[in-house]
Amino acid sequence: MNETATVATNGKKLKIGWIGTGRMGFAMARRLLQSGCEVAVYNRTRSKAEPLSEWGGSTVDRPADLAHCDIVFTMVSGPADLQAVICGAEGLLSAAETPRLVVDCSSVSAAGSEVVRDALADKGAAMLSAPVSGNAKVVSAGKLTLVASGPVSAFVIAEPYLAALGTGVTYVGEGELARMVKICHNVLLGVVTQCMAEITVLAEKGGVPRHALLEFINNSVMGSMFSRYKSPAFVNLDWTPTFTPVLLRKDLDLGLAAGEELGVPMAVTQTTRDLVEQVINAGQTDCDFGILLEQQAEASGLQLQPENVDVDDGLK
Repeated sequence: MNETATVATNGKKLKIGWIGTGRMGFAMARRLLQSGCEVAVYNRTRSKAEPLSEWGGSTVDRPADLAHCDIVFTMVSGPADLQAVICGAEGLLSAAETPRLVVDCSSVSAAGSEVVRDALADKGAAMLSAPVSGNAKVVSAGKLTLVASGPVSAFVIAEPYLAALGTGVTYVGEGELARMVKICHNVLLGVVTQCMAEITVLAEKGGVPRHALLEFINNSVMGSMFSRYKSPAFVNLDWTPTFTPVLLRKDLDLGLAAGEELGVPMAVTQTTRDLVEQVINAGQTDCDFGILLEQQAEASGLQLQPENVDVDDGLK
């Protein structure tokens, strides 16, 4: 693991609450703990949060138990979960106290986020939308990136903690603008992965080993941190989930809905979404979305085999 940054602030360290310890949430909360933060954690299944005690985290029984914190981070599955942990019967706002700031790192729609933002504002609390780019392995490597939107004053408070989560955070303005950036990011994620699947199968049918093609691509101007990171899975057919086809479909749908609302035709996105739907209909729901490679191979009459080659993922 890369050395974790220490949170640097101009004043006292703030009390941090964390809601949601799935694959991503656990890794992110752990990183804050390793950076020296005091973090209290809630997760619907308590046993998934308790291992954070190894790094000094404490576990609470209800979101409301975090209301005394200065900043509460949320990393949940969708808008219904976000509204439940903030506005529900035992949610953050059900307590007598209210945190200064809620920072939501989940991938939810702008509309779902606005409901929570308004509820917090009614209680005098600010909200930042701060979705992330990466997965748990990327978090552990210190390469997570974040985009944030909301009041500038709130961003100033949260920035040291957001920066400690990875390589940096980009502030893009007020309101829900960060949600739009994340939607655009994940649309690109899906489209690029499908394109990688197509060219990889094309090259292999033409006689080129997958590892050789991807090594060339990664060393060229067309290579990226993502293409390098995804190469080991493409070469060795390891579909241990980092991001599932179901989650990718959700984000592609958000992108298509935004395109329709704003009058932006998105033909490539629609095609990719249809191909992701085919993967899901074939029962591939709990694997990594890189399984698009195998679907492309099957459609091309190619039976893939793991190449069993050690490939650098660029995270070390």
